[in-house]
Amino acid sequence: MSQTFLSYGRHTIDDDDIAAVVDVLRSDWLTTGPAVERFEAALCEETGSEHAVVCNSGTAALYLATRAAGLKAGDTVIVPAMTFAATASANLLAGVEVVFSDVDPLTGLMRVSDVEEALARRGQQKVRGVFPVHLTGRIGDPAALHEYAEGRGLMIIEDACHALGTRYGNARHTVGACKHSLAACFSFHPVKAIAMGEGGAVTTNSKRLAEDARRLRNHGMTHSPRELQRSELALAPDGSANPWYYEIAEISHNLRASDINCALAASQLKKLGHFLGHRRALMERYRARLAELSPVVTFAPLNADVEPGWHLCAVRIDFEAIAIDRKTLMERLRERGIGTQVHYLPVNLHPFYRDRYGDIDLPGAWNYYQHTLSLPLFPAMTSADVDRVVDELAVCITC
Repeated sequence: MSQTFLSYGRHTIDDDDIAAVVDVLRSDWLTTGPAVERFEAALCEETGSEHAVVCNSGTAALYLATRAAGLKAGDTVIVPAMTFAATASANLLAGVEVVFSDVDPLTGLMRVSDVEEALARRGQQKVRGVFPVHLTGRIGDPAALHEYAEGRGLMIIEDACHALGTRYGNARHTVGACKHSLAACFSFHPVKAIAMGEGGAVTTNSKRLAEDARRLRNHGMTHSPRELQRSELALAPDGSANPWYYEIAEISHNLRASDINCALAASQLKKLGHFLGHRRALMERYRARLAELSPVVTFAPLNADVEPGWHLCAVRIDFEAIAIDRKTLMERLRERGIGTQVHYLPVNLHPFYRDRYGDIDLPGAWNYYQHTLSLPLFPAMTSADVDRVVDELAVCITC
């Protein structure tokens, strides 16, 4: 009997998740209903944030955070090159320009020194923000970055799409509590910590930012009497607001999340602790077994005060030492039922960004990219699956 194919990531859906979605399908609300608010409240409780604004993707979350923070055309933000393209493209779509920073070649994370170097390259651009990315579930040094940014009048918006459940520091701050940022952005794509189908969220402790994000996720539409500008149209003869009336003072997209998606996400969120606990156990097994392949296959060092909410099992492979290129290794593993992926091509190398900003030498990002490979990691895996991955990897790098 052939063995199950192990993809690099996979969602886990149980009967209670299905039941939660069915309940919504049988209800009066498929979108803009109570399931959205329930998930937002649950997310606030999980992260420790004061506000959560749910939307239809992690990209949408980044876009909403950018605009709700007041970033606009003429502004520039610093984004690490080692990330998914959405961290940069969400800003460009909001009219904000990007300066790419380098990263630590071992962890792929942006450091204060990388921000300093990016600022030195900004030219005449008005830099107003920094978008640190918590890659694979790891996190850098938020306190140090916050201190540096605050001293220079820069806002911090976290791309936490990989890091739901990550904790850091002696106080074990939760990513999303925004202790060292203005806002944090999450993704609930099926391979992430919890699955929403497609979905995302912005968490923040700023009431104003949350209100603006809610308005911007719905075309920029407002019903709030205190925000209405055309009183002659908005108010009835007795001075009360007309119930049908709304205004659009600035345009935006439809970035709403449906009750169907939010019901699934709320059900999944209840199991986050179990999911992450199992992911951590699998990563410990990986560490123990992959030590057998060191120094050809290694993990990046992990700060003692960080408890990652692991999203990816990214390892560093010395392809020169094994005299096998990455494509060949990935193909050999796939033939043996092991799926892998590369996270990511540095964003500055994509044609759009190269054409826009020119060639940029970011040796840390290039080094990380050249050696990284993501191995299977998802909650349905077992320790035996990890052993199988490592055993097959050992065969593939020696055959």
